[in-house]
Amino acid sequence: MAAGRDAASQRAMTEDPALPPLTLADDGLETSLRARLGPRAPICGVDEAGRGPWAGPVFAAAVSFEAGTAPEGLADSKMLTAERRTELAASIRDCAVWAVAFASVEEIDRLGLGRAADLAMVRAVTGLASAPTFALVDGNRTPRGLGCEAEAVVQGDVRSVSVAAASILAKTTRDLLMEDLAADTPGYGWERNRGYGTPEHVEALKRLGVTQHHRRSFKPIHNILLEGRSITD
Repeated sequence: MAAGRDAASQRAMTEDPALPPLTLADDGLETSLRARLGPRAPICGVDEAGRGPWAGPVFAAAVSFEAGTAPEGLADSKMLTAERRTELAASIRDCAVWAVAFASVEEIDRLGLGRAADLAMVRAVTGLASAPTFALVDGNRTPRGLGCEAEAVVQGDVRSVSVAAASILAKTTRDLLMEDLAADTPGYGWERNRGYGTPEHVEALKRLGVTQHHRRSFKPIHNILLEGRSITD
């Protein structure tokens, strides 16, 4: 990846000052894999967004860059400002092969969160226009069914430009969906809390009950349903 701006100025441009210092991802893992697999081997990074929220689907993205084409400033999406995430997401879509997928609330409740997140990641990888030779997957395990060789990378979104890019696409896409759901289902503050169990969200659940967009298998939502506070069947 090109050196570009000095680290201090790049941090000032990209990071949220309320968060710890930003660590930019690099392409060292991708370079090592291409040394083994060939210089043009398609390698994708995979990450998910939305495991913790009480409402909304879980999303995943897969991103594959040609060597040296990743935009500058890629990092764990949670460490970037919303504005910078949006800018980087547009750049990623312009220069990468990418796909975004999700597993629905119904699938989360039926399969469990872990299997649903795996399903979203498989859908993202198999949705790429060009099949990858290798996948770098954020976390400590790889899903079955990716269709290619894969490696789990702990803290992959700070160690791989491909995984960092996938993190950014998954989060920005999910955030946009939660804004749409907030407009259709007002009162829960999803445009701000993205479905997480914030005090605002908890208070709204007490007043308004559970919607069709809530994960009913999650204990806080399950407990509210036991009390009979639901606005949908």
